[in-house]
Amino acid sequence: MAAVPDPRDNWLLSALGPGEWERVAPHLQPVTMRLGQVLFDTGAKPAHVYFPTTAIVSLLYVMENGASAEIAVVGNEGLVGVSLFMGGESTSSQAVVQAAGEGFRLDARLLLQEFNRGGPVLHLLLRYTQALITQMAQTSVCNRHHALDEQMCRWLLLTLDRLRSNELVMTQELLSNILGVRRASISDVAGQLQKDGLIRYERGRISVLDRPAVEQRACECYAVVKKEYDRLLPDRTAE
Repeated sequence: MAAVPDPRDNWLLSALGPGEWERVAPHLQPVTMRLGQVLFDTGAKPAHVYFPTTAIVSLLYVMENGASAEIAVVGNEGLVGVSLFMGGESTSSQAVVQAAGEGFRLDARLLLQEFNRGGPVLHLLLRYTQALITQMAQTSVCNRHHALDEQMCRWLLLTLDRLRSNELVMTQELLSNILGVRRASISDVAGQLQKDGLIRYERGRISVLDRPAVEQRACECYAVVKKEYDRLLPDRTAE
């Protein structure tokens, strides 16, 4: 029998106090997120926010000509749809599932009500948003100043931190959209990482074979982002 999805596999939901949990839990709807699924587009006013448990979602900034690049990744540590409670309501990025899996969605109005109550939920969501903003800022700097193999290693590590295995399914097209480069460049870098024994890359699957070596090859950005998440969400690894 398939395991029953557990909302508490998402860190933000597991961090809710008893009162907040009683109000929110009955309204959480389990959802299956498919690889490449667009949860919402740029400029949309989401009707729901999403709490991934086993899925991973990329936040992409899309240019007028269709070019895109990832500005942040969201997994079981967070939620997709922070614009809702930050006052903007509509989103400035596209949310695309980069690793298929499960999650939960909640009516956006209900989350906004909890946020407006103030207290623990407000502080929890603001701490998470600060960590997310750090990731966005660091990703911007990384895309401008670091080599593509360093960027790819940084991306692999951020993704692995949100997965339960060392293997992920990823098309070249989606990966090129995430990193904002041509598919040929992805193929070249992945081929070199495979030649060096860090990963195995075949038929849309990436397996990390030597995580310490990937960490060594990655730029400083991974450590900066991880440190900020651990600082702002200190209990998220206590599972």
